[in-house]
Amino acid sequence: MTRERKVLLLTGASRGIGHATVKRFSEAGWRIITCSRDAVPEECKRDPNWTHHITADLSNSEDVDHLVAKAGQLLDGRLHALVNNAGVSPKSPTRERLGCLNSDIGAWQAVFQLNFFVPLILARSFSTALAEGKGAIVNVTSIAGHIVHPFAGSAYSTSKAALSALTREMAVEFARLGVRVNAVAPGEIKTAMLSPETTVLLPRIPLNRLGEPEDVAGTIYFLCTDDAAYVTGTEIFVNGGQHVY
Repeated sequence: MTRERKVLLLTGASRGIGHATVKRFSEAGWRIITCSRDAVPEECKRDPNWTHHITADLSNSEDVDHLVAKAGQLLDGRLHALVNNAGVSPKSPTRERLGCLNSDIGAWQAVFQLNFFVPLILARSFSTALAEGKGAIVNVTSIAGHIVHPFAGSAYSTSKAALSALTREMAVEFARLGVRVNAVAPGEIKTAMLSPETTVLLPRIPLNRLGEPEDVAGTIYFLCTDDAAYVTGTEIFVNGGQHVY
């Protein structure tokens, strides 16, 4: 990879917010390294900026090590943006909300592994490359980390709340390296993770619509550019105003 073009590493890339974010960075000419459990969709393979895809299940520690090693080989020593987008939100077979009393502790541990520990591990692993690139980290959190959500389970919500707190902690420490750390907290976005019943929440969204993945992608891109050069330790809500209720 040449030093003239900035490089993005993004997890959870194969669909939804991840896919839209890759498209946004590609339009700006960034070189892109992605990771997901699934292979790259055919339409994405035609993107000349999507240079490498690493298939890995980040809930597996060996796959995390594989991602770190493989991505490290693809960098020229500098990384300009790390977007921690991969996440999991377990659903009950009966569509019952998984709360504190009716969900398995093992499932909680699996949720925290992917939603909380993997962003920390990747940030630490690529800290030197990010420092060399004077880069930025964006953690994708959720509105569910700030309110008791009617559909998101307790494990998912608390893992995202923990990721919000981690973002602030990282912002202070990574600032010494010249690296900014922020978070984006989506609301009800039209992705595969969205529950069909979500439309009942429309009256609580001032903009009176569900969000598009592109709404989140644009905010992530902003936080990784020089336009946000003095922004760190911040969590931006992308939810149409839902959080004000």
